[in-house]
Amino acid sequence: MLELVLLLSLLLSFLIAVLLSPVFIPFLRRLKFGQSIREEGPESHQKKSGTPTMGGIVIVIAILIATVFISMRFLSFSQEILLLLFVTVGFGLVGFLDDYIKVVKKRNLGLTSKQKLFGQLLISVLFYFGLIRLGFSTEVTIPVTTISVDFGWFYLPLIIVMLVGASNAVNLTDGLDGLLAGTAAIAFGAFAVLTWSAEMMDISIFSAAVVGAVLGFLVYNAHPAKVFMGDTGSLALGGAIAAIAIMAKMEILLIIIGGVFVIETLSVIIQVISFKTRGKRIFKMSPLHHHYELSGWSEWRVVVTFWFVGMILAILGIYIEVWL
Repeated sequence: MLELVLLLSLLLSFLIAVLLSPVFIPFLRRLKFGQSIREEGPESHQKKSGTPTMGGIVIVIAILIATVFISMRFLSFSQEILLLLFVTVGFGLVGFLDDYIKVVKKRNLGLTSKQKLFGQLLISVLFYFGLIRLGFSTEVTIPVTTISVDFGWFYLPLIIVMLVGASNAVNLTDGLDGLLAGTAAIAFGAFAVLTWSAEMMDISIFSAAVVGAVLGFLVYNAHPAKVFMGDTGSLALGGAIAAIAIMAKMEILLIIIGGVFVIETLSVIIQVISFKTRGKRIFKMSPLHHHYELSGWSEWRVVVTFWFVGMILAILGIYIEVWL
């Protein structure tokens, strides 16, 4: 019965995304909400300029409807689900403002870094107090051990680092057609399995809804993409996956299951440090997916390879949590 509920959550969000996108894409095109491509990016990406962006709105809507409907129909609309939706919509709203400024105000950088960080910090702090109000533990357990560390008040900085870090890491991964949608589906799928096995059904229903939403979006985002999710989608997904890991008390596992996002972020950090200290670049371009593009890989080959790596890391995360 519980497996059926998860499947229904996934299928409902998938159908919503698949059916809503064909309506939403022409609407975005009429509003001229087209993607501006960075001049410093790969030259082959310039042909993507004008492709409708802000498709992440569809993802967020699908997650919202499916999660609320399935949870109210088969369980109850718990405060845990409310917190997960708060983070998802909150980070999605920050991303929406960023996208709006880019496409409407024609300012390619969108929100300033301080404005974006303020929004992320505000949502993270409110999320922390929501957790404390619900009686969530501030302990972090190290996988494969019985060791737990109580962070106390330092759990707030940890939550901020996880939410802000994950949202930005996921955002960096959104650089090729279908790359983020596929890797996100895999990562959220792993958390759906883990929370289901731990009988955290409300979190599992939400995770399954995210999987369905991004797979439905992938139908139109796979190469050649008809729509991009923009920061609206990537920031929402980044905040959501961190919130799931925190609420499921699988904080450290996020590093493994979200390993592709971590690797992409590290490639940027390494590139910046190397260039500033040595005047040399280690990668042809960062994030890492661009390095492989400029090395002669086709866009589709890069995407599928990253999906495969994401799948291996997700399986490893499940194995560590369930069987070790």
